[in-house]
Amino acid sequence: MLAALHRDEARARRGRLKIFFGMCPGVGKTYAMLRAAQQELLDGPPLLVGLVETHGRKETEALLALKPRLVLVDEFAHTNAPGSRHPKRHQDVVELLDAGIDVFTTLNVQHVESRADAVRQITGAPVHETVPDSVVELAD
Repeated sequence: MLAALHRDEARARRGRLKIFFGMCPGVGKTYAMLRAAQQELLDGPPLLVGLVETHGRKETEALLALKPRLVLVDEFAHTNAPGSRHPKRHQDVVELLDAGIDVFTTLNVQHVESRADAVRQITGAPVHETVPDSVVELAD
């Protein structure tokens, strides 16, 4: 019972994840994410746009200390720049969620780990960057 209470408490503190999902580049995911963020801005306190690629810069790292309500992270499946805190952007998103920060992000179907091979078979295009299904399932 105590373990269940701790899980519920952790879930209540966790940020919310909204994925703007599409079939391919150019279908309007980023545009839709930015429009939704504009609405959030009208409805509540300020938000920040970020990728959490700090490159060791203290000013960038300080953004997380601000504890914004919402952070926009485009291209959920992409690899971060060398020297970043995490190798993959989806790992940054999980850290933000664990800190109680809501995240809006974009993702194409071919980048979902369990769907990458099917997309490759259909299109013939290799998929190099994926997000584990377990991370996608964090979406609200």
